[in-house]
Amino acid sequence: MGLTIEEAEGRLKKYGLNKLENKKKISALKIFFSQFNDFITWILIVATVLSGLMGEKADAITIFIIVIMNGILGFIQEFRTEKSLEALSKLAAPTAKVIRNGGVLVINAIYLVPGDLVILESGDRVPADCILTEENNVMLDESLLTGESAGVNKSASSKDNNIYMGTILLTGKAKAKVITTGMNTEMGKIADMLHSIEEEKSPLKERLAYLGKILVMLCIIICVVVTFMGISRGQDKYAMFLLGVSLAVAAIPEGLTAIVTVALALGVSRMLKRKALVRKLPAVETLGCTSVICTDKTGTLTENNMTVKSLYFDGQVYDVDKGEIPLNLVMKKAFTYCNDCNYDFNAKKFEKCLFGDPTETALIKAFFENSKELQGFLNKSRRLYEIPFNSTRKIMSVIVKENDKEICYVKGAPERVIEKCNYILLDGLVQPMLPNYKNHLIRAVESMSYKALRCIACAYKVSGIMKNDNLETNLIFIGVAGIIDPPRKEVKDAVIKCKIAGIKPVMITGDHKNTAYAIGKDLDICKYSEEVITGDELDKLSDKELDKNIDNLKIFARVSPKHKLRIVKAFKHKNYIVAMTGDGVNDAPAIKEADIGIAMGISGTDVTKEAASMILLDDNFATIVAAVEEGRVIYDNIRKFIRYLLSCNLGEVLTMFLASLFYLENPLLPIQILFVNLVTDGLPAIALGVDPADSDIMFEKPRGKNESVFSRGLTEKIVIRGCLIGVCTIMAFIGGKYYGMNIKACRTLALGTLVLSQLIHVFECRSEKQSLFEINPFTNLYLIGAVGISIIMLISIVYIPFLQNVFHTIPLNLGQWLIILFFSGIISFINSLYLYLMHKH
Repeated sequence: MGLTIEEAEGRLKKYGLNKLENKKKISALKIFFSQFNDFITWILIVATVLSGLMGEKADAITIFIIVIMNGILGFIQEFRTEKSLEALSKLAAPTAKVIRNGGVLVINAIYLVPGDLVILESGDRVPADCILTEENNVMLDESLLTGESAGVNKSASSKDNNIYMGTILLTGKAKAKVITTGMNTEMGKIADMLHSIEEEKSPLKERLAYLGKILVMLCIIICVVVTFMGISRGQDKYAMFLLGVSLAVAAIPEGLTAIVTVALALGVSRMLKRKALVRKLPAVETLGCTSVICTDKTGTLTENNMTVKSLYFDGQVYDVDKGEIPLNLVMKKAFTYCNDCNYDFNAKKFEKCLFGDPTETALIKAFFENSKELQGFLNKSRRLYEIPFNSTRKIMSVIVKENDKEICYVKGAPERVIEKCNYILLDGLVQPMLPNYKNHLIRAVESMSYKALRCIACAYKVSGIMKNDNLETNLIFIGVAGIIDPPRKEVKDAVIKCKIAGIKPVMITGDHKNTAYAIGKDLDICKYSEEVITGDELDKLSDKELDKNIDNLKIFARVSPKHKLRIVKAFKHKNYIVAMTGDGVNDAPAIKEADIGIAMGISGTDVTKEAASMILLDDNFATIVAAVEEGRVIYDNIRKFIRYLLSCNLGEVLTMFLASLFYLENPLLPIQILFVNLVTDGLPAIALGVDPADSDIMFEKPRGKNESVFSRGLTEKIVIRGCLIGVCTIMAFIGGKYYGMNIKACRTLALGTLVLSQLIHVFECRSEKQSLFEINPFTNLYLIGAVGISIIMLISIVYIPFLQNVFHTIPLNLGQWLIILFFSGIISFINSLYLYLMHKH
């Protein structure tokens, strides 16, 4: 009966949580100091110290404060990412099915205690060290502990009846008593558990890190050139050195990979709200490339809320809804005894009494109205032996003892059950399975399947039972149950959205071809029966023939897990980016082979979840489409802030380079350059990472997996806009000199132009197609807030006397502000007007 809830709570306090110690986390202090651990920043800190020693204390203190503030921004980004990933890891914690208070409960595995009685099925990971108490055909993968890849058979009656945390049940089912938990287990002694979110480097982050190194070298070269050109014109060596270092700090996009991580982490959090748990960050990038989604039917496309709609026996079909069904006791026994449903007879409501696969519970509900009646019926028999159902055999068999008789009951796919039957039960009499009976039976099954009913057949035999290959032969056919599992209401819209987005939805199911076709047609996945293929038909095709036909196939019926792997490979051969769903242990190879492996969070096994890149917490197809949409949004946002950061940094470098090239005075001082970096590269760039999706994002075709992040004209946009920012800043500086302003005023004009041109440009970066006139600024309030803070900081250093002295600025009059607004906004205005007129025509 297992423990009571009170006993379990007491033991939890005594023994502690059933978890292994996590690897040492990076402390917040270490994350903070890591923000300053680069060569350029250390040079700037040294230069700041020297500046203070030389009497420029105000400059030294301000530069030091700016460096610290930049470090704080970087720390916030990285710390938030760490916390996001840690939270996701906790959400993905494994669960365990445990018997408490005489009923079956599904709990977080960390709350298991010694003495608990757990229920294990094929594909489950053993949650603690246990002793088998009951088992049926149990084979375990203990390679994690022993290194041996071969499965190990275990028996409750043998001396070797111990099973260990972390090992996997390959076949069969079992009940086991927990003996040790947490760090006291064998696993706790020799290894650390795998983290739910695997620390894999994102390919995009790696490419951007490489790009960053190239940009660092180019920036350093330009900064050195600017420094030496200034020195050659007789300017102060120390001042030019500090200018060069400051320019390097501002120009190098050190936050590029950090902001990519933030964007990915924020995207993962948004996906979680939409019931998609991402286990591997690279999957977020790949989601946006997805061009085909191979999905299971039951529970993913359908509600997984099954109800028996029709019953076939004695040569005719009965409609359950009409309630005029004569009792067929043998069928009732077959579907009740040959059933893996679990029961909690303490539950007040009958629905709450039943735990297990929805197909199994639907069969029980068809024959019983309350738990008392069911309990009394089950007490009349005792299960002696079982051959479990699996997706390859498609049948399940049990031997039960009834009134001193051993009877074998079988249920499964009708065609598999029929081929094992030599007899049929008609009006209570056993008769030979004549061809006309078989033909009538097959037609009845086809008729039920055309109505989108999932058909489950049952059979039995009394004598000659042996626990071997002869068990499932010479059976007596009883009848068929037709189960309705209605499509989810939101799935049809999701399918349409897929098609508009250039994504091909493909159904893969173990159901009858006609049932699959009926559901597929209803959901608009397919139109013609020629688009449906069965596993048997698939076996007759060579790989070359399958590759040739794969574009025209939309539904795969009566398939096994081995077919799934072949289907994935066929789509990949045709350069599709494949997302594949799965739940059973045998689905793991196909999920690993797919570009995006998706496990079912409700019905999925531990093995499948660990092989997957993403877990659907609601097992819903619409969630996959939502995740693909989020993947596209994240990638677009990454492109947005790459465009923004690089064009702005290029503008800053060109401003100083052009001034040196044309023998102008430095338009910006080191402290002003650092200020620009602080107010433009920080908050506005982060705010772009949470930009909402463009309204037409799911109207675009999937991007190529190997497509460069700079494709589709992004490089040209960055270079042209960066050059224009630099030119406009220099023009504002020259304009000040033209009107006879002093050098402080000219530099204030250049500073204001450089900051405002970047803050205006950040709104342009929100869309690659729309103009500023077409983008609603209020759809990203974070960006408005970030830009508002940056503008307040700019106004502060222009009008607050203390900050004027620190940043070497002067208060500006209306005419000077008009010069700044003209040079910072003219390019954006012309570009937006051009895009607007283009869209109008």
